[in-house]
Amino acid sequence: GSMRRQRTRWLALLVAFGLVAAACGGDDDESGDGPEEADFEAVAIDESDQCGTEGYTGNLAAIEAVDELTVRFTLCEPDVAFPAKVAFSALGIHPSEHLEATGGAPIDNPIGTGPYRLEAWERGSQIVLTANEDYWGEPPSIPTVVFRWSAESAQRLVELQSGDVDGIDNVGTEDFATVQDDPDLQLLEREPLNVFYLGFNVDKPPFDDPLVRQAIGYAIDKERIVENFYPEGSQVADQFLPPGIPQYEEGAETFTYDPERARQLLAEAGYPDGIDVGPLSYRAEPRPYLPQPPQVASDIRDQLAQVGIRATLDEQESGTFIDNANTGNLSFYMLGWGADFPDATNFWDFHFGAGASPQFGTGFPDLHEVLAEAGSTTDEEERAELYAQANDLLFEHAPAIPIAYGGSAVAFKAEVEGAHASPLSNEQFAAMSIEGQDQLVWMQNGEPSGLYCADETDGEALRVCEQINESLLGYEVGGTEVVPLLAEDYESNEDLTEWTFHLREGVTFHDGTSLDAGDVVASYRVQWDAADPLHVGRDGLFTYFEALFGGFLNPPPAEGEA
Repeated sequence: GSMRRQRTRWLALLVAFGLVAAACGGDDDESGDGPEEADFEAVAIDESDQCGTEGYTGNLAAIEAVDELTVRFTLCEPDVAFPAKVAFSALGIHPSEHLEATGGAPIDNPIGTGPYRLEAWERGSQIVLTANEDYWGEPPSIPTVVFRWSAESAQRLVELQSGDVDGIDNVGTEDFATVQDDPDLQLLEREPLNVFYLGFNVDKPPFDDPLVRQAIGYAIDKERIVENFYPEGSQVADQFLPPGIPQYEEGAETFTYDPERARQLLAEAGYPDGIDVGPLSYRAEPRPYLPQPPQVASDIRDQLAQVGIRATLDEQESGTFIDNANTGNLSFYMLGWGADFPDATNFWDFHFGAGASPQFGTGFPDLHEVLAEAGSTTDEEERAELYAQANDLLFEHAPAIPIAYGGSAVAFKAEVEGAHASPLSNEQFAAMSIEGQDQLVWMQNGEPSGLYCADETDGEALRVCEQINESLLGYEVGGTEVVPLLAEDYESNEDLTEWTFHLREGVTFHDGTSLDAGDVVASYRVQWDAADPLHVGRDGLFTYFEALFGGFLNPPPAEGEA
């Protein structure tokens, strides 16, 4: 193994800062806020010496609590999408004391600053949130929000029609008209900012041969799938980015349905008589990108059989399936992605960048290089050109076959005011009200695996977390614009490598403690530094952080390395 470098980590517990604050305060101590000032510890993690060194793939160089309400981030390379990233819910801010008290795993008992706090999680049944009476923003008008779940769209609709729930996610493909024709209900369609794809772990045979992966690309009739199993508003995918994301490329080269070409590629790969490829893994829970997983899985299996590719079906429990994908345990699988923020980096870097999840196996250096450049280039025309190159490389390497952009919709009772569908699937219940009702019951597709969303990637968990924890910035209700949240404003230097955020004054967490810059540094540090004793989470993957910022500090040695 390599020698561990001397780290210049400085945890400046600036007692001096406290003394200065107290000294400048004159007689302020009598007002009661003097000691509070003196208690603040300015914290910094400076790893700028790591930038560009072997073994550190991350783009974060330093995080500093400049003073009680100011946080500064320094990056190795410019990042045009930085504000959109810090707005994302995996970067929600937790009280540093609570992170310590839970050993870095507030999975069942998250504490945040959001409009709702967690009242109870009755596993297997429901999650109950109650309004945060001391919320810094507009207080929610509905005192209680209850999350329930069912994987069956027909079941969700029955619950809505009978009045047992007030809103449901993912209206079934066949049920759009039913909801539209019912005067007691409202249908709200989502822009399809998502992609459904077939994925391969390129390290696992026979998918370690690009010819086999390409053959599968040509064996799939995408139009048939969209026509038979998707609701209106859906489209056939011609690339990994959906059309609603600004860097989408018109006319990108894509896999079209060509069974002859598929057979020819199989023969070239040495399988003239066809091939057994083992299990095609999926989960039954519908998603905006995939409304009918079991039906689509069967159809894909049958389409592949037509060209001599023999697969079996492997349905897995949702949480297990996601964990298996994120650890690279699946060879051939059906997955998808919905936008977390409206920038190409969200789709590309998470899946194919240097810090990507290991779901596709070993990444491709040529793709890493193009994506790193595209993410740090501020010129939009240059970015468009680089993402066009990325499209070509993805088509050539074929670790994923994009199939569909799924139209989807939510439905609410007619009397829910402020009801909305979010293109980011982060509906905000604090913006809704129901006259004469003090609770809103929402039914989604599945139960979260955990509620510490730094270490979750599933939309079912993220939506709950978004009501409880807040990030420095956020997204507008029902839209994709970045808006102030815990930071009331921010600025960057000219080359976008230094970002300074100014926190709101007087924000308190659900446990009554005050938000300060130290909580922000702690919330990021426990994700960033893999050697931090609080880098624990639910399964310890922190998949989003690695994808958003390119890598961890002190990453554990790769398997097989000393």
